[in-house]
Amino acid sequence: MKNSRLTSSVFIFIILNFVSWGSSSSIIDVSTEDFNTCIESNSINATTISQLIITPANSSFQTVWQARVNNLKFIMPTTPRPSIIATPTDETQVQTILLCTKKLGYELRVRSGGHDFEGLSFMAEAPFVMLDLVNMRQVDVNVTTRTAWVQTGALLGEFYYAISQKTNSLYFPAGICPTVGVGGYLSGGGYGNLVRKYGTAADHAIDIRFIDVNGNILDRKTMGEDLFWALRGGGGGSFGIILAWKVGLVPVPEIVTVFRKNVTLEQNGTDIFHKYQYVAPRMDRNLTTRVQIFSELIGNTTTKTVRMLFEGLYLGRMETLLPMLDERFPELNITSAFCEEMTMVQSSLVLGDPPFTSSTPTAMLANRTGIPKLWYNKQKSDYVRTPIPKSGLRKIWKKMFENDMTEMIVTYTFGGKMNDFSDSATPYPHRAGVLYQVLKGVSFRNETSDSTPVSLRRIEWLRSFDKLLEAYVSRNPREAYLNYNDLDLGVGSDTYAEASVWGERYWKRANFKRLIQIKARVDPENFFRHPQSIPVFSTYVSDM
Repeated sequence: MKNSRLTSSVFIFIILNFVSWGSSSSIIDVSTEDFNTCIESNSINATTISQLIITPANSSFQTVWQARVNNLKFIMPTTPRPSIIATPTDETQVQTILLCTKKLGYELRVRSGGHDFEGLSFMAEAPFVMLDLVNMRQVDVNVTTRTAWVQTGALLGEFYYAISQKTNSLYFPAGICPTVGVGGYLSGGGYGNLVRKYGTAADHAIDIRFIDVNGNILDRKTMGEDLFWALRGGGGGSFGIILAWKVGLVPVPEIVTVFRKNVTLEQNGTDIFHKYQYVAPRMDRNLTTRVQIFSELIGNTTTKTVRMLFEGLYLGRMETLLPMLDERFPELNITSAFCEEMTMVQSSLVLGDPPFTSSTPTAMLANRTGIPKLWYNKQKSDYVRTPIPKSGLRKIWKKMFENDMTEMIVTYTFGGKMNDFSDSATPYPHRAGVLYQVLKGVSFRNETSDSTPVSLRRIEWLRSFDKLLEAYVSRNPREAYLNYNDLDLGVGSDTYAEASVWGERYWKRANFKRLIQIKARVDPENFFRHPQSIPVFSTYVSDM
């Protein structure tokens, strides 16, 4: 970003202080020097940066750590906290924090939005520094060039709002949750309501500002195309620290149409969902549909049913959408009563998580404290490439009835533009042939933790439900989405055979092997690591 370029004098200072990183000798006595002392010894503006270092002795420590723990199941006394929280405001401070983290033997976790399903950005078993990029969230939108620079700590809602303040005819094809951090979202690939029209968010990355393990600030040209490829879906936390993204904005109509309609099993829901699988992935690319599926009681009875909420975003007017749906998907019976026309930024409110109304001020998208935290759950992902038969759907509904109505299933339609990409265009491989993605989970509502007997029963139900779906989802490998990380898939990485159990599900074999090769070059000592980071093997050749 323009304001973050290093001056020549700062660059010389950084080089002098970083020259000994890779050597066995050190400018810091790791046995006696604490983190604050290290920061003060190696910072141009020690007073400023030391104010951004928070330890458990600080009264604000818990508040800062908890501020963006978006899944409430992690806000427990037993959750391992960082030894230090660092909240830099510029790139040179990030470099100094990285230097001291390495010198003093800490692990490092980088948090942008804190939405990761397994809490990997803000918790670890080993002593660690949490690099919280909350203060690095500048957004620069250039309508003329249809581009934007977005710092890692910005949230999707802040990005959407910044675009809307300059234009209603451009947008960015990203996700539905406004509190998701740009940095982690893009580095995992990123899909959303424009996926059928424009593909993933990472497909629109133009440049990256990045700090490698040696403290060098790189861009696309200096990092090379291999690393640039890896960062667009391979997970930035495995390779270094992403500071900012330059992305391309995409054209959208000034008015779009949103529809929402509930259907139950008693309203022919099984037949309607069965038809959805065939028609939605093949419809006009301007239409993306998702279905939220829940079990519930029928009225005041004790009899359960399944409710499906069909939601669609159409890049056009209602007068064009309705005839198309009437021709291709008449079973859903969408009329004007279920539709509303609005701007694209308003659709991010209406179809967001949590959802708002179209009359909600769009500034709510950028309100970090005004959006409630709704997560308190465990979730898993899948991809469907062949329509599930009605017999399979009935088995799914029956399995849902075995739970206590705390489950949630969301299907997100693919096809369209996604069919135009090869699996290896970026590390994100879930492309051609995918009909829809499945997200399923259980809530721990009304429970004090995720380890109570009731919560454990819900988790066990989810795992058995996941087993049931095995017959109906992708296979060889059974695919999973990196941004919906799931430690149930495995965490071992001593050998390729061990790591492939989870790695090939996120990236498929060819992409995973390429990511491992890139990791070996850019971080051979495996400093940037977490339970499912790209591994480095000591016996790499034989294991591959």
